[in-house]
Amino acid sequence: MRTLLLKMPFFVFLLVLMVSLRCYSQAPIELSNKNASDQARALYKYLLAMRGKGILSGQMVSNFGRVDELKYIADVTGKQPAIRGMDFIDSAKNKDEVKFAKRWWKKGGIPTIMWHWGAPGIGNGYPNSQKPIDIDKCFEKGTREYAAFWAQLDEKAKLLKKLQRAHVPVLWRPFHELNGNWFWWGKQGPEKFKRLWITMYNYYVNKKKLNNLVWVLCYTGKPDSAWYPGRQYVDIAGADTYDDNSAHLAMYNNVRKIAGDAMPIAYHECATPPNPDETLSQGAQWSWWMVWHTGHITKVNKDYLKYVYHHDQVITLDKVPDIMGVYGIHRSFWYHLTHW
Repeated sequence: MRTLLLKMPFFVFLLVLMVSLRCYSQAPIELSNKNASDQARALYKYLLAMRGKGILSGQMVSNFGRVDELKYIADVTGKQPAIRGMDFIDSAKNKDEVKFAKRWWKKGGIPTIMWHWGAPGIGNGYPNSQKPIDIDKCFEKGTREYAAFWAQLDEKAKLLKKLQRAHVPVLWRPFHELNGNWFWWGKQGPEKFKRLWITMYNYYVNKKKLNNLVWVLCYTGKPDSAWYPGRQYVDIAGADTYDDNSAHLAMYNNVRKIAGDAMPIAYHECATPPNPDETLSQGAQWSWWMVWHTGHITKVNKDYLKYVYHHDQVITLDKVPDIMGVYGIHRSFWYHLTHW
């Protein structure tokens, strides 16, 4: 290479160098956390690269023991989803979710974690996530809400830190279905919700140094810009609905109008995967879809489920590349030029 460069006309060398540096400087949209881990950056680059080229398959996995969702999908389709969904809903089982996330990433898949956060000061569990509290009290020292709010933030931060130490990135989607009025974080309007989101973001990113998170903002089926906390706090935006298997182009476009054209957009929960032929033909460039657990996945028509999992545009676990190998940190042309 040294001989080739010495023989290259100077103007050709300069042209190659300028083009290379220009291409290198034109980076696509980046993660909101400028200190994001190599793994989080690589995962985000992969999601950006796949936009419009394919949709990642996802499956929410329960820890109830009634249905083994992954085994069911394997039995029906012979495949596995690219994304495995987990929930920090039960503190007693959270260590298992961390273990599952580690295994899925090691297996070549992508972990996403949500949190059905029981209302601070009331208790854990799904019913408690729907009970109302005065959100302002989460920020008032001396209240039970304040004590529980910060203790629970710390509890989950320790779990996410374990994944960071294991070099596992996470599609982190707290406060899901944020603009619905059924969870405590969505019952008191957009301003109080945004305060919750931004507080968690700043605490996790700036205080706890959790750099392995890709922050996923999850709307209901009716996205509303009033609830958007700002690009500096969001990496991926999405919406959900549980009705049918259409492409849901209008829902997709409503998210896109809020988050912009560059950001990946997720169909973060559904009862039935959208028809991949329709999403492709209509231009609904969902980054991924994720079917909900237990009875939702078993109610999907088996022939349709097999069709979706074998569709050319659907990315299953076996189609996910070596994310770190392909999308990890690469040296610039200038680095190679000066270090041959």
